[in-house]
Amino acid sequence: MKYTLGKQERLKRRKLIEKLYSEGKSVKSFPLRMMYLQTQHTSDFPCQVGVSVPKRNFKLAVSRNRIKRLLRESYRLQKEIVYNNLEEPYVFMISYIGKEEPVYEEVFLKMQKLLNLFVEKTKEIKNEEITS
Repeated sequence: MKYTLGKQERLKRRKLIEKLYSEGKSVKSFPLRMMYLQTQHTSDFPCQVGVSVPKRNFKLAVSRNRIKRLLRESYRLQKEIVYNNLEEPYVFMISYIGKEEPVYEEVFLKMQKLLNLFVEKTKEIKNEEITS
């Protein structure tokens, strides 16, 4: 697997983002929250991801951009957790909901926990569909 995060893997379409926030489910591993939705998208990859940091908590664009870089980097290095466990295409948005600027090690560990939670949730949903 290539450890890249190219244009096809990023969530950019406004309609998909709106659908994600209106119909999606979420998992949390403070200070990260992931909204996810199982839906078809135009990419060849099994999932598309976006990152966000609220302006309310971080007024300076420099701070927001740094946190977004940390989120993308930690996802890029750990995306195999998700890719190896999914059959259907997903879109998801990872948001930083903390109030302080994080360090990379903290973001890396929390991202790992968040992705594992996401995989567990999707397996639970799939098992419920099979049994019913």
